[in-house]
Amino acid sequence: MQKSYIYYGVAILLGVIAGLLNIPFINTISKTVSEIFIRIFKCISMPIVSLSIIIALSCYGSESNTSKIWKKTLFYTTLTTLLAASIAAILYSIINPPSVSINTSEITNAVSSNNTEGYLKYFLEIIPDSISKSFIEHKVLSVLLISAIFGLAIRLIDNSEVKSTIVNLFKGLHNIFFSITKFIVKILPIGLFGFISVSITELNNGLEFKGMGKYFLVIILANLVHGIVVLPALLAMKGINPMNTFKGMAPALSVAFFSKSSSSTLPVTIQSAENNLKINPRVSKFVLPLCTTINMNGCAAFIFSTVIYLMQNNGLTIDFITIITWILISTLAAIGNAGVPMGCFFLSASLLSSMNVPIEILGITLPFYSVLDMLETSLNVWSDSCVATIVNKQIDSK
Repeated sequence: MQKSYIYYGVAILLGVIAGLLNIPFINTISKTVSEIFIRIFKCISMPIVSLSIIIALSCYGSESNTSKIWKKTLFYTTLTTLLAASIAAILYSIINPPSVSINTSEITNAVSSNNTEGYLKYFLEIIPDSISKSFIEHKVLSVLLISAIFGLAIRLIDNSEVKSTIVNLFKGLHNIFFSITKFIVKILPIGLFGFISVSITELNNGLEFKGMGKYFLVIILANLVHGIVVLPALLAMKGINPMNTFKGMAPALSVAFFSKSSSSTLPVTIQSAENNLKINPRVSKFVLPLCTTINMNGCAAFIFSTVIYLMQNNGLTIDFITIITWILISTLAAIGNAGVPMGCFFLSASLLSSMNVPIEILGITLPFYSVLDMLETSLNVWSDSCVATIVNKQIDSK
């Protein structure tokens, strides 16, 4: 473990140096390395999500506490996401970001008849029309739904021999992917070099705040307060050492920060949880894939802050009822968001468009969004780790 930290440190240092040098040849190598690792993670993450859910639901009955694991995971997922949105709301009220002077057409009705259609379309997309298409297009919620149906269907098979054969097949496939993951974790510092170098190069291109500094500050502080204060406090309340948990999940958090995809980070997250925190595989292989899909704390803070800020900039009244309503909507929307790069950005744009709110200002956030996405993804994976650790302790103690 100590050796791994040395490798990570060297990779980070070399990545920073390469990014600051901004040499075209090195930039090309860094971008290629980064793209290779992102493709690898994307390739194995969906099968791992699917196989983990199928095995968990098909193998574990009530005697194995699956029902308790499921309920506790949903409880802590909803709790942490709601807290993230609430922290963003409090910080937004305190910091009170000023509006940006822009020329936009006057909006008609903030909530029109298209609103219902927009939300219905968003949720209808969860229902798959093709099993393979859901995996190919990385539709995480659709994959989750398909896997849950498969897992429950396997449990209902009467022929014990057939059932055992199918379960063993899925377990075998699951082991294959984790054998691949173990190898990837060993060469992970190479990927970190690529991620960091590319990120530093992007930052060197310059960031334009254009009067939106306080808006960015709300999002950054919401992520930091939730990740550094709230989640560690929740761990401490449950008798878990936050610092030890953080150290154990450092490899996964590093990948999350620079890859900007919690779904792609999942293989490393599970490996770190099981090897470093000694979380029961029965818990990690069920809770972490589920959390990766629905536990988007960073996304909740971003959605709330962005929607309220754009509504404010377009002349809509932001009162207490509006704040409370959007805390709840942000929580639900974040739970349904895909754990892919810029997922929160596109989801926010979709929500605003469905309300006929102009989204021109969102374009101004793009130069800075890369940093926001890093923080949000790291917070998402950190929250997943905290939920899994808490559920593991509560299940094992009973």
